[in-house]
Amino acid sequence: MRHPHIISELFYLKEKRTTHPDKFGGFEKGNNCMLATVLSSTVLGIDAYIVKVEVDVANGLPAFSTVGLPDSAIKESKDRVTAAIKNSGFYFPPGRITANLAPADVRKAGSAFDLPIAIGVMAATNQVDVSRLENAMVLGELALDGSIRNIQGGLPIAIAAKQNGLQDIILPAENAKEAAIIKGLNVYPVTSLADAAAFLNSTKEIAPEPHTLGTAEENGHPDTYLDLADVKGQEHVKRAVEVSAAGGHNLIMIGPPGSGKTMIAKRIPSILPTLSMDESLETTKIQSIIGTLPTDTPLVITRPYRAPHHTISDAGLIGGGKVPRPGEVSLAHNGVLFLDELPEFRRNVLEVMRQPLEDGHVTISRAAASLTYPANFMLVAAMNPCPCGFFSDPNRDCKCAPNQIQNYVSRISGPLLDRIDIQVEVPAVKYAELAAEMTGETSVNVRERVEEARRTQHKRFHGTKIHANANMESKQIREYCKIQSQAQELLRIAINQLGLSARAYDRILKVARTIADLGGNPDIEAVHVSEAIQYRSLDRSFWRK
Repeated sequence: MRHPHIISELFYLKEKRTTHPDKFGGFEKGNNCMLATVLSSTVLGIDAYIVKVEVDVANGLPAFSTVGLPDSAIKESKDRVTAAIKNSGFYFPPGRITANLAPADVRKAGSAFDLPIAIGVMAATNQVDVSRLENAMVLGELALDGSIRNIQGGLPIAIAAKQNGLQDIILPAENAKEAAIIKGLNVYPVTSLADAAAFLNSTKEIAPEPHTLGTAEENGHPDTYLDLADVKGQEHVKRAVEVSAAGGHNLIMIGPPGSGKTMIAKRIPSILPTLSMDESLETTKIQSIIGTLPTDTPLVITRPYRAPHHTISDAGLIGGGKVPRPGEVSLAHNGVLFLDELPEFRRNVLEVMRQPLEDGHVTISRAAASLTYPANFMLVAAMNPCPCGFFSDPNRDCKCAPNQIQNYVSRISGPLLDRIDIQVEVPAVKYAELAAEMTGETSVNVRERVEEARRTQHKRFHGTKIHANANMESKQIREYCKIQSQAQELLRIAINQLGLSARAYDRILKVARTIADLGGNPDIEAVHVSEAIQYRSLDRSFWRK
């Protein structure tokens, strides 16, 4: 015996099909179901791919299921879609609804499928004209009242739409500016489900977001950075920082508290070269997929500067999660990753940085997916010479025992130290330098020399994936880092006395090449090698027992 409420529901469906044929997709003509397809997209890593949202509305008891490897946010979309359609004044069919996300063998994540599923339901019930959906991509998260919230990954999704030959993209108004970076794509910003339906039915016109791309190269270098001229004294450290910026070399500063290590590190982005268009797009894509891109900043034109606390986990630094997300090394891509109080970081956290420092990318493997994120950053680290911090301070007495000092600096492993090209000691600043009114060179002047050196490197490595001297492999080192006999002798003595590794030998040559580029010299001379050797100060002192 059928339950009374089931009988009443079946009667309701029958009445809907016979008395409201205009609202139920033509079921009165004998069709058992209606099918609609809406193009959408999801992000995998830093790139996006097309997803076909297939919505089937059929006769049967009321049910709403989503298939195609959806995550929890997508599975919950049925409740948001149902409420949004009803609260927007549209008809929600009381039948069996199935939403399939194709390809079905790739896991999907996020809330951007709310709007395409809702549009699919409305298209399957003849409430939306499907003609404008043939060459359009639809994305957006729905609120229960039908309004549309922003999504993550607007820029990579727009790039995917362009690459797949689509002409239109309908997405939340807050994501319109970043998507409009891509030329040749009509970006239609919508604020509600009703607006999207009216646009598709041609009852309301929405002007596409204008393409107003302004790169750093067009607008000039941003003036949001701190100035290197604020630093009193420490001229040799400023020189090391300039060399580091010119060649993209990793840098570590060691000195007592208050000597200016953090102050100098914060000003390094001010002397780095202006972001190129490709670098800007890469940096913007990373911030877009994690949702940190400001709505008023469609394109990132400033180099990232990340300074995580020493309590960070290895997953926070490298990236991770059930569905892998980028960590600090990827957020610092094309910029600076500053690690203050380096020995205070956990040993396992520091050691996971070895591979990204060598390869410029990081691969995170999980059961759900294996993703690769870019991680071509400039590592800048700072540390005290001992637990109390005053080992090298002439004005303060160090109370640490020799074994305490050795244990403290030994927290930084030799293999990690090998991957840091420039090591410089930062002594305490003298009173005369602090009280002097004279200031050093401004960041603008230093940046001009750095950019000139980078232009030289760009010509040298044209046609390759190498952008700076620090990225050279063995083949490029042999070709571009040939040195004279006098410089060879200097290097031989340094290697024998300091016991440097083969990696350290290569890095000295890279730094010497950068020093020569800063001076406009096509050849590496003995003076360049001599200065490069000076930047291995930790090999000569703290790490030698």
